[in-house]
Amino acid sequence: MCQLLGMNGNTPTDIVFSFTGFATRAAEHADGFGIAFFEGKGVRLFVDDCPASQSPVADMVKRYPIKSRHVIAHIRKATQGRVGLENCHPFVRELWGRYWVFAHNGDLKDFHPHLHAAFRPVGDTDSERAFCWLLQQLAKEHASVPDVPALTATLRELLPTLTRHGTFNFMLSNGDALWAHGSTKLHYVVRQHPFGVARLQDEDMAVNFAELTQPGDRVAVIATEPLTCDEQWTAFAPGELKAFVGGEPVA
Repeated sequence: MCQLLGMNGNTPTDIVFSFTGFATRAAEHADGFGIAFFEGKGVRLFVDDCPASQSPVADMVKRYPIKSRHVIAHIRKATQGRVGLENCHPFVRELWGRYWVFAHNGDLKDFHPHLHAAFRPVGDTDSERAFCWLLQQLAKEHASVPDVPALTATLRELLPTLTRHGTFNFMLSNGDALWAHGSTKLHYVVRQHPFGVARLQDEDMAVNFAELTQPGDRVAVIATEPLTCDEQWTAFAPGELKAFVGGEPVA
């Protein structure tokens, strides 16, 4: 299966520390990687069909402290679709005049929905088909971008159609919030005052966040598996959908 990484903060923050540990896991997930950063109305998207543990693009991301309030990253272990740039997550589409970013971990069997011209996959993965279908259904349900509670409710209604086809761990963001769904395996941690030291599980690297933050800062990091060995990560319940706003999950 693939691996997911997301970040949502109440202030623009870089993800260099978490991404460094995350990219190490590409040794077992070697079919490409991608990462997307929201910046205002824009999105910086970096993808490569090389493993993140070997990619010069990934090395650049590790050294480039891009600050964002919403980040989604993915390392791929292909189950459907060839290894190629068009099949690297995250995927980006426009709806209601804004960008939407999506990444998926799982395997949907026999999911071939009827898609309209506005939402068609470029590659041949089940993940991109699911993203196109989700946006198509959201466009049917809402005339313009809904608020976070309304969109969360609509996503919750749509999820059974997808999960009946298989495993559907995903992350989705439109720059207002980050939605995460744990079908089988997903964890999150909220970093806030008082900040402390965190050490990566996969790399000999530690950061004292108290030296890099302000007392009012808050950031949530979501990952398939916990990235650090000395923080309290919370596991999603099977089938749980969470919306993250301002660096924390909201009801």
